[in-house]
This record gives sequence, structure tokens and C-alpha cells, in this order.
Amino acid sequence: MAYCNRLFEIERELKDLPPQERKAECLARSVPVLNEFHAWLTKQSTIMLPKSAFSKAVTYCLNQWDKLQGYLLDGRLEIDNNRAERAIKPFVIGRKNWLFSNTPRGAQASAILYSIVETAKENGLKPFDYITYLLEQVPNLDLDEPGVLDSLMPWAESLPATCRTPQKPA
Repeated sequence: MAYCNRLFEIERELKDLPPQERKAECLARSVPVLNEFHAWLTKQSTIMLPKSAFSKAVTYCLNQWDKLQGYLLDGRLEIDNNRAERAIKPFVIGRKNWLFSNTPRGAQASAILYSIVETAKENGLKPFDYITYLLEQVPNLDLDEPGVLDSLMPWAESLPATCRTPQKPA
């Protein structure tokens, strides 16, 4: 655990750096910890009971070593996949809710709304406020007018500040 804690501490310290700097710092600071960890794992693998749970964990880690080091190849990569898991969590939670979409049109409406919510989040918007704004604006628009919907897209600069999440200070 101590090795993992050290690696994750380094990740926390480097998270705000640009990718090139992050990669260089990660190589300089994480590789020595990984080398120590690998040496420790290798030593443990020679002195443990082969059928023990700990031995299986050590063997698994050694067998996955190349994959563990993959995050060192690119400064945009992270040591874990927590961000990806958080991104798909709403899909997993929503899975049971979708059972109530008992018609194709209901399922399509749910998918559209879900897509709007997730796209709003990815663009730094508050989904409830953004959808409220859309519901207030769309009935008053001439949808035949070219480009009229562009001003309502989640990335549009013209959206009101009330739709945007507050920016964290740098």
C-alpha cells in the first residue's frame, strides 16, 4: 500500500500540469517508486506460499506490469481509470430506470434527455438550469431559420451565466 500511496500522491501533485511537463515530472518521480515496487514484488514472489491470496495478488501485479506502466507514456494519461468510471456511472445507475421506458418513443425521449444532460455537464453547464433555459427559449424560436439552434448549443458563448457552473480559481 505504501508504494501505491506514494504513486497516487505524485499523481495528485502533478494533476494540474500541462501534459508534457506532467510526463517529464511523472517519469522523474514515479519511475523510481515503480522500480522499488517491482523489486519488492519480485522478492515477495520468491518467499510466499504459492497458493495464498497474497501470492496471487503479487503474481497478478507482476503479470500486468507493462499495463501498469502505460500511464508513463503520455502526460494526458492517469494512473487509474477513476475518471472513466465516474463518467459511465450514470449509465450503470440509469440502467434499471430504463426498464420503465416501455415504448420505443419513451426510450428515445429518455436517450435524448440523457444526452442533453451529459453534454451539458461536459461543457460546464448546470443541467437543470440549461434545460430550463432551453424549454423557455425553444417555443419562441423560428426553427426554420438557419443557425437558430446554434445559440442554444451547450458550447455556445451566448448562453446566460446562470446556466454555467462556477469556475474554480486557478
